[in-house]
Amino acid sequence: MAKKAVLFDLDDTLLWDDRSIKEAFEATCQRGAEVAGIDSDALEESVRREARALYESFETFSFTKMIGINPFEGLWADFREGEQEEFRKLEQLAPGYRREAWTRGLSALGVNNEELGAALAEQFPAERRSRPLVYEETFRLLEALKGKYQLLLLTNGSPDLQREKLSGVPELAPYFDHIIISGEFGEGKPAASIFKHALERLGIEPEDGVMVGDKLTTDILGANTIGMTSVWINRHGMERTDEIIPTHEIKHLEELLPLLA
Repeated sequence: MAKKAVLFDLDDTLLWDDRSIKEAFEATCQRGAEVAGIDSDALEESVRREARALYESFETFSFTKMIGINPFEGLWADFREGEQEEFRKLEQLAPGYRREAWTRGLSALGVNNEELGAALAEQFPAERRSRPLVYEETFRLLEALKGKYQLLLLTNGSPDLQREKLSGVPELAPYFDHIIISGEFGEGKPAASIFKHALERLGIEPEDGVMVGDKLTTDILGANTIGMTSVWINRHGMERTDEIIPTHEIKHLEELLPLLA
């Protein structure tokens, strides 16, 4: 397929965000478990559950869902940027959300210790920030594409958090001609509007581009909606229904190269 541009998702496509979050939880929960005398895996499960429930109870939930900001990003994001008033609400909510999620997670296991909850709420963001992990093939692929295609990064999320993720891996951003963050644009993937905006920035038609991402419901659905070739990176062998069908499916980023050739 002769293409002019390749669009990439960021989290769990180029950056290994799931692993970064998992390792941050493990380190933080290990400390909590040692102090409280509980199982660290049980604490992680409990905090994840409580964080989701609390996050979904906020009036900002529909906005965060539309922009594409998940509950665990909320456990370390500051939300200091973004023009929409919802970001100001999130900025105010974030410190209390972090403390409450960890405190409730402990409480669900019979540990009523607000001081420990507050300490873990502070440790988790530091643990996550110390783990800017990238897939081992990310830079090999980008180097192979550099100069042959226009490259655009199309990521859902809060502007300051996504930029912080990129600053944690400073070699990454220079590969891209354009970087579009949903929190700056005002709408997230899979909305056709953000994909059309990306095409306008690139100066191409849908048939001239290919979207590469790990999420069927955002990356692949959005690309399909506007008639762009979609490539699903399915590293973990997830099964899918025929509800959202990618143009191509790959298990490793470098499998993209023969598709483009």
